[in-house]
Amino acid sequence: MFTGTYTALVTPFRDGVLDEAAFEKLVASQLKGGVDGIVPVGTTGESPTLDYDEHIRVVELAVKFAKGRIPVIAGTGANSTKEAILLTERAEAVGADASLQVAPYYNKPSQEGVYRHFAEIARHTKLKILLYSIPGRCGIEIGVDTAKRLAADFPNIVGIKEAGGSCDRVSQLRAACGPRFVILSGDDSLTLPFMSVGAVGVVSVASNVAPKQVSRMVNAFLAGDPKTALKMHAKLYPLFRNLFVETNPVPCKAALALEGMMTDEVRLPLVSASKATRELMAATMMEVGL
Repeated sequence: MFTGTYTALVTPFRDGVLDEAAFEKLVASQLKGGVDGIVPVGTTGESPTLDYDEHIRVVELAVKFAKGRIPVIAGTGANSTKEAILLTERAEAVGADASLQVAPYYNKPSQEGVYRHFAEIARHTKLKILLYSIPGRCGIEIGVDTAKRLAADFPNIVGIKEAGGSCDRVSQLRAACGPRFVILSGDDSLTLPFMSVGAVGVVSVASNVAPKQVSRMVNAFLAGDPKTALKMHAKLYPLFRNLFVETNPVPCKAALALEGMMTDEVRLPLVSASKATRELMAATMMEVGL
């Protein structure tokens, strides 16, 4: 369940509104590239700047364009438990297969508050839930003991997207939560290190741009061929690194614009990539063979 490469999709815009044609093209490229699933309306999808109707429309379109061929894991987290429940229920209604639930950000709850937040969401949905710990954006992490408690108490909480930057935490999560608990890397550059200590794949930004290559890297490791996986990592590393020279998804959208997939438009308070970043992304894509 949920092993391999899951693309954290960008949300294309044109003149301030959702570009549905570009989104269909993006999802088609993911299907062709062989990814194992897609994750609309996470951080990479600029979810903080989408209103509720837009948010659910993106999920609905992802389900429609995926055509049942790969699972759709809808980003429906929030720092308000009530809002997260609403988004999750609506995503379930339009056909999402699972939900990605980010740690409550900004309001900094205790670990007991974190537990109760996710517990309440789990009670309101039949969807499989992946937790998402990213302390660099949220100001808190989902504690290992909290993840263990949630996995034990709620069968639909099945795993975590781990973006804390620590192999130690992956080892701790694997030991605490058992072999069936899914751990996915939340950082492209740390995918192989995390998989070496128990992760089973990645929620990837880079696979927006290079779905076939990222999938090949992850699948090689899963198939017991770390030498090939490491070779792919080395080739792709400049892309992994440079996609974060500005705030995600700004460089990613610049790269996708260079591929002719969409405009590089983002919503305020983000701004489109600088000239230097666009030039860097063009050089990077040449370097990695895109």
